[in-house]
Amino acid sequence: MPQFAYKAMQLDGVCVEGNIDASNRHEAMRQVEILGLKPIRLAESKTAAGAAKGAAGGKSAPVKFQLGGGPRKITARMLENFTRLLSSLLAAGVPFSRALVIIHREAAAPVAKAKWKEIHDLVIDGMSLSDAMARSPETFPRVYCAMVEAGEAGGFLDVVLAQIADFQAREKDLQGKVIAALMYPAILLVLAIGVLIFLLVFFIPRFQLVFQGFNAELPLLTQMIVGASEAVRHYGLFLAAGIAVAVVSLRNWFKSEKGRRSWEGLILRAPAVGPLLAQFAMARFCRMLGTLIGAGVPLINALNVARRSIGNQILVDAVSNSIDRVKEGKPLGKSLAQNSSLFPGAIVEMISVAEESGKLDNELLRIANVTEGDLDRQLKTVVALAEPIMLFLIAALVGTIFIGMVYPIFSLQDHIK
Repeated sequence: MPQFAYKAMQLDGVCVEGNIDASNRHEAMRQVEILGLKPIRLAESKTAAGAAKGAAGGKSAPVKFQLGGGPRKITARMLENFTRLLSSLLAAGVPFSRALVIIHREAAAPVAKAKWKEIHDLVIDGMSLSDAMARSPETFPRVYCAMVEAGEAGGFLDVVLAQIADFQAREKDLQGKVIAALMYPAILLVLAIGVLIFLLVFFIPRFQLVFQGFNAELPLLTQMIVGASEAVRHYGLFLAAGIAVAVVSLRNWFKSEKGRRSWEGLILRAPAVGPLLAQFAMARFCRMLGTLIGAGVPLINALNVARRSIGNQILVDAVSNSIDRVKEGKPLGKSLAQNSSLFPGAIVEMISVAEESGKLDNELLRIANVTEGDLDRQLKTVVALAEPIMLFLIAALVGTIFIGMVYPIFSLQDHIK
C-alpha cells in the first residue's frame, strides 16, 4: 500500500509532519482530517514510489487513453459550475481541501474530473489556488486568476468566486443574445456566398460567351465580375489555400506578444467597440478595487491585483503608470486622470471626492454598478443594429451582382438596333 508524507496544522496552530498508509491520495487526505488536522501538504513518499517502481520491474505503467465522445477540454459551462459550487461550499464553511475533493468527485465529465483533481493536488502540495489555476491558462483566463488572487489576498475567496460565476453567467447570456441576433443574417450570408460562387463558376461564363459573340465592350462592373469569375474558375483552389494560410498566419501572429498588443490597440480604436471595451474594463477595475479596499487590502496591493483584472494589456500598462504615481504619494484620482480614455473626467472627480471623504470602496462599487447598467443598454443597442447592417450589406452584394448581369443586356439591345 502506498505511503504518503503529510504536513498539517493542529487546532492550536502547531504544524506537525508524519506518514500515513492509504490506497490513494483522497483516502490519505480523509485519514489526516479524521485525526483532527488541517492538511497543508500531502505527497506520496518517494520510498514507497520507488518500491512500487521496483516491483514493476522498473517499467512505467502503461498509459491509458480514454475513448469516447465526451468533450476534450473544459467548457465554459463546466468552469461556471466549478466556480459556483466552490463558492457555495466555502460559504457554507466546508474546508477548502474537502470542497475540492467534493467538486472532483461530483464532476460528470472525465476531462473535468482530471482537471479538478490536478488543481486539488497542486493546492494540497502547498500551492495557492490562483497559482495552481495559472498553470492551466487554457482553462482559467488571466482575469479569472487575478480575481481569485484578490479573493485569497483579502480573505473573501467565496465572495470573489460568486462574482466570477455571475460574470461568467452574464457573458454567456450576452453571447447567446448576440448569436441569436446574428443567426439569421449569418445564414443569409452563407447563402449569398453560395449563390455568388454558383454565378461566378457556372452562370457568368455562359453570359461571357454571349457577350463575345456580339463583339461589344462590356461595362466596367461587368468586366470586374467576369474577371472574378475567371479567377475563381482557374485559381479557386490556390485562392482557398492562400486564404487558409493567411488565416493561420494571422492567428499565430495574434497569439504573440506583439500581435496581441496590435490587435488590442486596433480594437480600442474601433468606433463602436473600443469605447464599450474601455467601459467594461473600467467597470471591472473599479469593482475589483472597491472590493479589495473594502476588505482591508492596502491600496497599492489592491491596485496591483485589480489592474490584472482589466484584460487588455494596453490598458493594463496605462493603469500601471498611474500606480507608479500613487506610489510616489499622489492621490488616486489625479493619478487615474492621466488615462482619459479609460477614466472620463466625471469618474475621476467621483473617485477624488470619495477618496477625500474616506468612502472610496463604496463609491468604486457604485461606479461599477452604474457603468455596467449603462454598458448593458449600449450592448443591446449594438446587437440590435448588427442585424439590419448585415442585411443591408448582403442586399448590396446581391444587388451589385444583379446590376452587373442586367446592365450589359440593355447595352446589347442598343448594338442589335
